[in-house]
Amino acid sequence: MRPELICERLWANGEPRAELVLLHGWGSSRDCWRGLLASVRPWANVSLLELPGLGAEAAAISATELAARVAEACPEGAVLVGWSLGGQLATLAAAQAPERIHALVTLASNPHFTARGDWPGVDPAQLQQMMAAHRADPRRNLERFEALQSLGQSGAAGLRRSLAACRGTPEACGPGLDWLGQLDTRQALADLVQPQLHLLGTNDTLIPPALARALADCVAGAADASVESLPQAGHALPLQCPDAIGQRLRVFLEERGLLRPSPGGGAVLDKQAIAASFGRAASTYDSVAALQRDVGQRLLARIPPQARRVETVLDLGCGTAYFQPALEQRFPGASYLGLDLATGMLDYARRERGRSGCWVAGDAEQLPLASNSVDLVFSSLAIQWCQRPEALFAELARVLRPGGVCVVSTLGPATLHELRSAWAAVDGERHVNDFLPATTLAQAAFALQGGLDWQLEHESLCLQYRHLRELFAELKGIGAHNVHSERSAGLGGRRALAGMMAAYEAFREGDFLPATYEVYYGLLSKSASGAREEAA
Repeated sequence: MRPELICERLWANGEPRAELVLLHGWGSSRDCWRGLLASVRPWANVSLLELPGLGAEAAAISATELAARVAEACPEGAVLVGWSLGGQLATLAAAQAPERIHALVTLASNPHFTARGDWPGVDPAQLQQMMAAHRADPRRNLERFEALQSLGQSGAAGLRRSLAACRGTPEACGPGLDWLGQLDTRQALADLVQPQLHLLGTNDTLIPPALARALADCVAGAADASVESLPQAGHALPLQCPDAIGQRLRVFLEERGLLRPSPGGGAVLDKQAIAASFGRAASTYDSVAALQRDVGQRLLARIPPQARRVETVLDLGCGTAYFQPALEQRFPGASYLGLDLATGMLDYARRERGRSGCWVAGDAEQLPLASNSVDLVFSSLAIQWCQRPEALFAELARVLRPGGVCVVSTLGPATLHELRSAWAAVDGERHVNDFLPATTLAQAAFALQGGLDWQLEHESLCLQYRHLRELFAELKGIGAHNVHSERSAGLGGRRALAGMMAAYEAFREGDFLPATYEVYYGLLSKSASGAREEAA
């Protein structure tokens, strides 16, 4: 049976201009990269792999097979970044898949870990002692290895604690020690056609200083290779100097034209405007949000029976937390977590609903929650303010526990089509928010694969108003203004407003003006065996 690779997929905070795939070193885990994320996620999507043999438990696998699985898990155009033994595996993967992997970066990685002839490395006898110690007491051996990496470093005690915090499963690390004694990726580096960057630390207790020259000579004939040393840094580069690594990564990719150009232009939803608008509407929201209450009740009825106990409920885009009592009644004893982009809404919810819940300000496309931490996500009329569905669904899949479900309601592009048409008869400006079609949502959900199921229902709801100002007052009361970055200031002048209102009258039916809402109800289910956060 082929082992699955755990893959935590993190989408860029800004425009994704690169795909970074990060491989940890021996005895560690993907958590070693947490410090690097702040400097790379503004411009890159990031995949964190958990590697069998280096710290993750899995069925038996060879280093070559593992490298092939890494290559398969890489998105098109990936930049592979590997620390220590992870660097050797990254080299093998890059050599196997040059069409998929466009660049290689290694950190504190020796392509031949042990010394041989004039090649600098660890004494083979020392590695044999390490193997014997690991067979005798894996946990104690990892503790000694962490102490060795911290030896002579600035802030050694803190570094040792950080290494321990991202430690892999000790009993799962045996194969990696064998690979350290067996792998020789020097020729693979010399033959590599992709750009490659190798970063070393000048104060590394595991890599001799002479490796910098030896490695430079090794890759001298490669198509595009450079070796650089970071002053005062040791072996644990991802933990010691994450910001410097992030900056160097970006420069390296920019210099080689490997960053996708920023698309620029185009209308996007202004997240700050969304948060501010809904925050201001907190005190009036519940009094005018009849549609929102109706849709939320319909969504509650669509929550499927749970096969196991629900311990944590996430109310995503909770607003005033109107549905907290119903969720607590449905799942007694479960912890309620209300999350919203608008701090004004959260302040109101905390004040009006009591302190039984936990309130978190956050973005659905970048949830500030741990992986596998939520059993049920309830989100009513909130995700329409997300314009990167791939990031949204990846985050939902990440935070859901295996066997968990997410129920959502959202708006489709036909929402308020009468208002959109009336404005179009007057000018070409953008006056009504755009929402994503069902096909776009489905493509984003199905792209995740690996144990996820997405189902969608659709209905059209029509509200009626005697006067158009009633619709505008309702939209203002719930904070649902036009929040596009290309929106016009104000309503476009009295003449334009009068023209729009006259055009809207063409939709009048008897005494009433209609306002149509296209509503989607979605169900995202994560299999009991996990999903792509989890399986690449």
